[in-house]
Amino acid sequence: MIPPAAAKAISIYLLLAIGFHGGVELHRSGLDGSVLLVLGVAVLASACLPVLGYLVLRSRLGPSDAAGIAACYGSVSAVTFITAISFLDRAEIAYGGYMIAAMALMESPAIVSAIVLVRIAQRDKSAPTQNGSTWRSMLHEALSNGAILLLLGSLCIGFLSGEQGWTMMKPLVKDPFQAILCLFLLDMGIVAARRVADLRRSGMFLIGFSLLAPLVQAGLGIIAAAVLGLSKGDALLMAVLFGSASYIAVPAALRLVLPKANPSLYVPMSLGLTFPFNIAIGIPLYFGVIQWWWAS
Repeated sequence: MIPPAAAKAISIYLLLAIGFHGGVELHRSGLDGSVLLVLGVAVLASACLPVLGYLVLRSRLGPSDAAGIAACYGSVSAVTFITAISFLDRAEIAYGGYMIAAMALMESPAIVSAIVLVRIAQRDKSAPTQNGSTWRSMLHEALSNGAILLLLGSLCIGFLSGEQGWTMMKPLVKDPFQAILCLFLLDMGIVAARRVADLRRSGMFLIGFSLLAPLVQAGLGIIAAAVLGLSKGDALLMAVLFGSASYIAVPAALRLVLPKANPSLYVPMSLGLTFPFNIAIGIPLYFGVIQWWWAS
């Protein structure tokens, strides 16, 4: 297993590389009304998907656990997204850099939605959160996550520097990217395997949710991509954004804003089941559906 410090450095590199590359692609494609519409749909989805998940989970779980899991599944997995980009690069299929911005923007709304759902369940929206934080501090935590800032920061640098910046940074952010991604995925696979055992106490309901939720949500992402008239590459990324689950940024925020949510449920679900499912089965499946739909 990779030492924690090295794993963190690899994560930082991947976020920096994908953000910078996305900024350059956004510079190439431009920022117009259609791009802003896609970004708006992505943010709206991140706010609404947790509500759907919460309604399903609430039949078996308490409000905090249901909202915590729903927040993970309403947000995104940066590594799954990066893997989908690698899939498109190998297939030489183009995609828009603005999808990187969509990924970064989809982190926070899911966290905010989870907080709102718990407050509604408690029937006391004006009170502070369970750990005494105010609504202002909760929103600050959701909107100032380090991974989000790194993605958005590198995206802005890539957008502003354009082709000149790409020429200078390509040896760093492009050439070693595939090798470092493989190393990171190997480490995440080991971590995921260790977490799966934690779900045995939860029964088949949560295991089924971990495998069915990405399929349903990715299907919604493909429908949204078709309505928006996106290309095949952008449609796959939209499906992955809708169908992936966060196991880094959102769980870190949930420890502050929803301390009663049980991490032994939402972390193994998103990391141990949904993540490998999307990597091994989901991405090829989603792309197969997109190829069939777009061809028809």
